Amino acid sequence: MSATTLNIAHLLDQQARLTPSREAVVSGPHRLTYAQVQAAASQVAGGLRALGLQPGDHIALLCPNVPYFPVAYYGILKMGGVVVPLNILLKPREIAYHLRESDTKAIIVFEGTPELPMAQRVREASDEVDSCAHVIVVTVSPEIASPVERAMTLAQLQHGQVPFFDTHPSAPDDTAVILFTSGTTGQPKGAELTHFNMVTNAVVSRDLMAPLLPSGVDVRNHWLITLPLFHSTGQTAQMNAGIAAGATLVLMPRFDPAATLKLMEEEGVKCWVGVPTMFWALLQCVRERGADPSAVGASLKVCCSGGAPMPVALLEDFERTFDVRVLEGYGLSETSPVACFNQIQRPSKPGTVGMSVFGCDVRVVDDNDQPLASGERGEIVIRGHNVMKGYYKRPKETAEALKGGWFHTGDIGVIDADGYVSIVDRKKDMVLRGGLNVYPREIEELLVTHPAVSLAAVIGVPDERLGEEIHAYVVLKPGATVTPEELISWSKSRLAAYKYPRVVEIRDALPLGPTGKVLKRAL
Repeated sequence: MSATTLNIAHLLDQQARLTPSREAVVSGPHRLTYAQVQAAASQVAGGLRALGLQPGDHIALLCPNVPYFPVAYYGILKMGGVVVPLNILLKPREIAYHLRESDTKAIIVFEGTPELPMAQRVREASDEVDSCAHVIVVTVSPEIASPVERAMTLAQLQHGQVPFFDTHPSAPDDTAVILFTSGTTGQPKGAELTHFNMVTNAVVSRDLMAPLLPSGVDVRNHWLITLPLFHSTGQTAQMNAGIAAGATLVLMPRFDPAATLKLMEEEGVKCWVGVPTMFWALLQCVRERGADPSAVGASLKVCCSGGAPMPVALLEDFERTFDVRVLEGYGLSETSPVACFNQIQRPSKPGTVGMSVFGCDVRVVDDNDQPLASGERGEIVIRGHNVMKGYYKRPKETAEALKGGWFHTGDIGVIDADGYVSIVDRKKDMVLRGGLNVYPREIEELLVTHPAVSLAAVIGVPDERLGEEIHAYVVLKPGATVTPEELISWSKSRLAAYKYPRVVEIRDALPLGPTGKVLKRAL
C-alpha cells in the first residue's frame, strides 16, 4: 500500500474534530451535528466489517436526499469500501444490470414510498444477482416488515457498533466511487473515480464559492441540496464540498419550487446549485404564486448552474429577481465532475461555462486530436486531477476515452481569447432532458423488444420547460397493431421516469442512409 493515504471520509473526520457541535445535516425534523454524523457513519463502517465485507468491496447505495445518504456514504468509505450510488428512479431490470456490472457485494437501500418502492425494486432485482450477498434496508418505521427477504435493517447493522471507526488508509489512486454514465452504445458504464479525484474536486469546488460565503466557527453557512446526491454534482460539488467547508447541508428529497423558496428563507440558505429548469421553476413560482424573492435574496449569496446550458435571458432574469450572482459550470461524471466554472474573481460571461478550474486543463481539438486556435470549434478534451481512472471492466472504452492522456468528452465547444469555454453542441444523439442525460439507443433497444415493433428511432425535441423531450418513431411489424399510448405505457413500466418517451409516432418507414442507418437529422 502507498505510504500516502487519502480517503474522502477524511473530510468528515476533519470537521467532526474542528466543529463537532455544528449542524452538519438538516432534513425535515432531523438536525444532526458533525459529531452525530461521524458516529453514525462509524457504526455503519463497523457493521459492514462485521458482515465480512472488506476494503475494496463494492457497496451500492440507493437512497434519496435524506440523512441516511451521507451516513451510509461516509460509512462505506470509512471501512474502505467503494460506493456505487444508484439512481433512485431505476426499475428492477435496471438495478439488476447495475449490480451485476459493478460486482456489488452489498446494497444499502432506503425503504421508499408507495410511489417509489425502492426496497421492493431491489428485492425484485436481487433475485437475479448472485454477487449481492447483503441487503441492508433503511427503515424509517422499524415496525414495518422489510419487503426484502434475508435483509437486515440499517439499525440492525449499526447495533452494538462503537461510535468511532478509524478510517481506512486508502491510497490516493484507490477507487472510491463508481458512478454510472451512459455512452454512445446506450449501455451504462461505471466511471471509476479515485479518492484523489473526488477529494481534490470537492476542495476545488469549495474554494470556487468560498469568497462569497461566510466562514468561522459561529457563522451560519447553509447549503441547500436539491440535486440528487447519487448524481456527481450533488455528491461532489455540494455534499463533499460542503462537508469540506464545514457547512450545514440542508437536504430536499424532491425538488419543489415553493418548498425550495420556503426552505431557503427559513434556513437562511447561502448557497444553492441547480439545473436550468430549477431556476426557471423558481422564477415561475415567484410570478404565479406571488412568492417574495427578497426574503430569499436577503440570505442567498451564490447560485450555481450546470447539467445543461442556461439561456442568457433566464440567467439575467434570475440574478435580477433574486439579487444574487449565478455562476455556470461544466463537467461530466468522468471528471468528478467540475472541469470549468465562471469564477468569482473574474467577470462572468453569460452563455459560457467559464474557465478551467485549478489543476484541470481544457482544450478544443480537431478530428486528429490537434489543438485548435481560440474561436475554433472542436471536441472538448480534459486532463487533470479530476479525470477518472477508467470505466470499470471496460478497457477498450477506457483506452478510447483517455487516448493521448486526455479525456475525450464528445462535446463540441469553443474557447475564446480570454479562456472562457462555450458548449455549442453535445454528444451525438444524446438527449438532455431536465439536466439528465438520456441515451436514445437504450430506449430504442427496449422498444424493439415489444412484440409489435420492428424498428425504432428516438430523438430529442425542443421543450420549453425541460430543454428537450423524448420523441420516439416506430415502425410496426406486418399485421401488428399497437397504439402510441400503449407503447408509452409499456415503456414507462420498464424505464426510469426520466427516460421513457413522452411522444410515440408510428410511421410506415424511417429515413435510412446508404448503410441502412436511420437518418435522425431527417427526423
